[in-house]
Amino acid sequence: MNPERFFSSLIVAACLATASSALGQGVSSVSATGAVAALKKREAEPVVSKSKSSAAAVTKREAPPSTKPEPQPRSIASSLPNFSSPAMPQTGYARYPWKLDIMATVFWVGEQPTENNPTPNDKSSWDTQWMQNFGGYDDPDPTKRTDNFTPISFTPRQNPFYVALPYNDCVDYNSHKPEASKVIPWFKQRFVRSGKTVLKGQWIAIRYGNRVCYAQWEDCGPFETDDHEYVFGNSRPKNTSNRGAGLDISPSVRDYLGMSSSGRCDWRFVDVTEVPAGPWRSLGDNNHFVRNQKIEAAKEHTAISSRLEELRRMRDDYFKQNGTGAVR
Repeated sequence: MNPERFFSSLIVAACLATASSALGQGVSSVSATGAVAALKKREAEPVVSKSKSSAAAVTKREAPPSTKPEPQPRSIASSLPNFSSPAMPQTGYARYPWKLDIMATVFWVGEQPTENNPTPNDKSSWDTQWMQNFGGYDDPDPTKRTDNFTPISFTPRQNPFYVALPYNDCVDYNSHKPEASKVIPWFKQRFVRSGKTVLKGQWIAIRYGNRVCYAQWEDCGPFETDDHEYVFGNSRPKNTSNRGAGLDISPSVRDYLGMSSSGRCDWRFVDVTEVPAGPWRSLGDNNHFVRNQKIEAAKEHTAISSRLEELRRMRDDYFKQNGTGAVR
């Protein structure tokens, strides 16, 4: 290897070092495989060259009239992602069946107790510091939310697309309910220890009119925490409050679906592999897709770092063989 070729490699390496820093922030599209291939090609060249830069729609159900005036969600039609048919879960056979015509109500992280809803939401059934871990108060006021379905005042540290269903698999932090292992389909695959939930973070699809939203199960309710006959079986919700609500949805889910403070919808569990691209995949340390992006970025960074180290060794070997000593 002559010096000219060698220093050309070092120039490329310096560029890749800059790219590796960008990868940690998710702004680079350079892959580890592409980076290594580019370097190998570079070494083979004798001179330095410059590179040039649908599932069928369902009938929309109108929400029952509210008993008191309340702010309606602002128009979000212009900001909604334009999804093709893969965004709609299959309507035929699926591992998890649809729960049809379920009353959904809106709840949010940081919600304070009221006469009709005495449970505060600064904590969840599985997180005693839910509001702190989420990053703040998930203000449901449509005028205080962005076109990306998040609060204006902060960027959530957890997925803002979340729901509550009326079942908790744990008795306390040391034990599960006796029926949990029998009624939860994925119990054996996710069990870690007694008292550690296997439900938190599970994905569901919510269908309202001709739109489908995806969200993660992060709390228990509305009102009930032991209704496994409905959540995992074929029964209707046993709760009778709030017109028999069987699902709580976050403000982000509400706004994406175009729902008001309540409405009748369909929902079902989905596997991670069924969740299509959408705003629900963008944020949150608890989000499978965000975690995977960080893992892949770390792998790419490691691959590029290894290649740079190899170049350094090649440089030192070259100068040693020519009796000039290594350059520091």
